[in-house]
Amino acid sequence: MASRAGGADAATIEREDQVVAKVSRRLIWFLFVMYIFSYLDRINTSFAALTMNRDLMLSATAFGMASTIFSIGYLIFDVPSNLMLARTGARIWLPRIMITWGVASAATSLAVGPISLYVIRFIVGAAEAGFLAGVLLYLSYWFPASHRGRATGVFMAAAPFTIVIGAPISGLFLNMHGFLGLAGWRWLFLLEGAPSVIVGVIAYFYLSDRPRTAPWLSDDEKDLLEGRIARERAAEPAAGKTDSIWRELASPTVLALCLAYFCIVTTVNTNAVWAPQIVAAMMKSTGGFAGGFVGVGLITALPSLVALVVLPLWTLRSDRRQERTWHTVAALAAAALGWVLVLVSTEPLFRLPGLILMTAGAFTAMAVFWTIPTMALSSRASPAGIGLISSAGIAASIITPLVVGVLKDRMGNFTGGVTYALALLVVCIVVVLALRPRRPVGAVAAPAPEPLA
Repeated sequence: MASRAGGADAATIEREDQVVAKVSRRLIWFLFVMYIFSYLDRINTSFAALTMNRDLMLSATAFGMASTIFSIGYLIFDVPSNLMLARTGARIWLPRIMITWGVASAATSLAVGPISLYVIRFIVGAAEAGFLAGVLLYLSYWFPASHRGRATGVFMAAAPFTIVIGAPISGLFLNMHGFLGLAGWRWLFLLEGAPSVIVGVIAYFYLSDRPRTAPWLSDDEKDLLEGRIARERAAEPAAGKTDSIWRELASPTVLALCLAYFCIVTTVNTNAVWAPQIVAAMMKSTGGFAGGFVGVGLITALPSLVALVVLPLWTLRSDRRQERTWHTVAALAAAALGWVLVLVSTEPLFRLPGLILMTAGAFTAMAVFWTIPTMALSSRASPAGIGLISSAGIAASIITPLVVGVLKDRMGNFTGGVTYALALLVVCIVVVLALRPRRPVGAVAAPAPEPLA
């Protein structure tokens, strides 16, 4: 129990758990909604490609370049954005991110050719930079490490949830082609970008920076929550943490975490950017689009629906057992097996289970993975460290669309791109296993925490 609560008595721990549950009820659902609109921009682009590529005369390589340029903008401003959040507070910075990216995402409807598309997508990436890393840092201010797996898991479930609801809706918006003289893909960006601005304005009035500034917590609740987090910080092992922030960021552990996250995002990005086109190709092989764009959307949504069920259950199991490495590795192995099924199966009936395994495994692995950096980094280095690891994922988002696009143009199919993503998943498994903590002889595992409401 000491490893979990720093020696607090059972009554205090129970009261602290109640405060954490209250925080979860207040914050997680709203952060979940914010992430939906962030990820919706990725869904927009992948579905818009079904008709936008023809209108703007984009090859697969050129479309991949648009996603790459978006990620370059995100990468450049990711760490500075996270540092600004730490300085100004989430109540100001997260709404700023949402409002500016909402306007920029809607402006993608104004693209008239490859160059204008590239410019707008760079602006969208720069505007959205720091959102994911910022929320992950924000969660570390509010949730003890013993509950952070579930908090992160529920928040990140917004990504597959967005695909579940966004894919069919995107298909419907594409079918608005010609309404008021606009192409369907232009309606797609307009109608799914504007709500981000509204949610951003609400976020300014809804969020609190830290427990100490939250008017919806009593003074006793603030003391209990901050005391719990402080005790856990004090009990963290000193290994890997140095007096210099820059030495800590350049440590082998942080660099390995960057590599692992790069590999995970490669698969997630391949799924987000190319899944509708992979599904469309599968449907064409069986005789055409059954149900048109809405049919593509429904089939694309199915793997994410499974992920939406698996992700919170797996992260809850990880928190109960207070184990991160093997939960991450098992999810990565499932994703790798999914890509193998996509590669070796010639029948769409067998490729679909592969997409399901890959999607559920990748999203679940990402959620559990993000509990590791917040424990490996000191409180001083967390803003820059989380931003740096997040930037490694953005680097993957820069490289992956271009690699998959070039391989698609040269090979005429997605085999090369899927093989690339699969190989990096294998690398990721090796890296995560190498990072697993060694429990000292005689160490006692922490008791399982109570589930969040």
